[in-house]
Amino acid sequence: MTGNGDQPPARIDRFDAPLYLARFRERHREPPLEETADEGGSASSMPIYLKRFRDRNAARQAEVPLWQRADLATQQALTEDNRNKEVSAPPSAARQVLNDVYLIRHGETQGYSTDSGLTPQGAWQSHTYGRTLARRVKSGETIVFRHAATNRATETAQQIHRGLVDGIAQYEKDVTIVEPEPAEEFRNFQFVAPDGLKDVTAAFRQYSALLEGHERTAAGDRPLWLVEMDRFWRTQQGGGDPIQHWLTIPLVHFEPPSMTVRRFWAGINRLSAEFPGARLAITSHSGCIRAFAVSALGYDPGEPYNTEHVRVKLLGDAPWTAGGRDATIAYRNRVQEVKVPDVDQLPQWSVHDDWAGFRDAAPPRSGQGPGDV
Repeated sequence: MTGNGDQPPARIDRFDAPLYLARFRERHREPPLEETADEGGSASSMPIYLKRFRDRNAARQAEVPLWQRADLATQQALTEDNRNKEVSAPPSAARQVLNDVYLIRHGETQGYSTDSGLTPQGAWQSHTYGRTLARRVKSGETIVFRHAATNRATETAQQIHRGLVDGIAQYEKDVTIVEPEPAEEFRNFQFVAPDGLKDVTAAFRQYSALLEGHERTAAGDRPLWLVEMDRFWRTQQGGGDPIQHWLTIPLVHFEPPSMTVRRFWAGINRLSAEFPGARLAITSHSGCIRAFAVSALGYDPGEPYNTEHVRVKLLGDAPWTAGGRDATIAYRNRVQEVKVPDVDQLPQWSVHDDWAGFRDAAPPRSGQGPGDV
């Protein structure tokens, strides 16, 4: 004991920018060569090839507008725009926002073959997101943190929370912060393995071990669940998009995308009723967040990057009631107004479902459809 037990423990971790980014910023702060030459009184210090290169660039015509480009660089630019800029409606057109919801993908992780946590880069991404969020909020607001139960989503929520606390202290804002807690509605999409329902990442080891046994011993036909899991992971191993595979290919052992959208809405409705007027920061996984955006926009806008978000604004007056209320969903510079569904009134889509006009009919026998006699 040192006698200063009242002081908080020293923090030994840092969330500075990576070295390559710090060097880039340092070079960016340096004055251009032309200014250096002018201040020195001589332009001979600039190489002639560099001067001609800059003259040619200055004479070029303007590039094609950003929105007309559809490559990876465009998506990254739109991501930064969506992450750091806000568009406010004029007072005459503004509507009351009951809740401002951020569906945030987790930061960079160690990998997806196990339930691993964040890399140092992922921790920096999440902490930086929290500092950015601190600049947006106003004094008097309430911010609620919820997350999926996986390690990468949990650590992302904790680091965003930590960055927000640091930013709030720096900017001297009076903000109420609700500590991060897991929320079952925002878990990753599930997979039905022989031993039960589990996260698709948690099922990887079982899939890998069993597949190796089948390939080594040629033990006959593989079960359907193993075939579907094999197709999913081999899509990723081949450099493809496994989430697009999940979104477009019917998979009977995977939780359907529509069900993830349902439970996301159920979680949003529950938190809105519990915390009216609050900002909701929810860290989850790219597949479910992407399915939520696809459901609202009507097309696939692409995979969210680490710590990129889909933003949902619930419009209306407190107390919040689901069904018939309006909301806006924003993702990559596209905003779509939707009606918030009442999840309890949606069909369950089971084989014995009575929602489609067969309420008084007995469940059909095996091999017999509702219209058969």
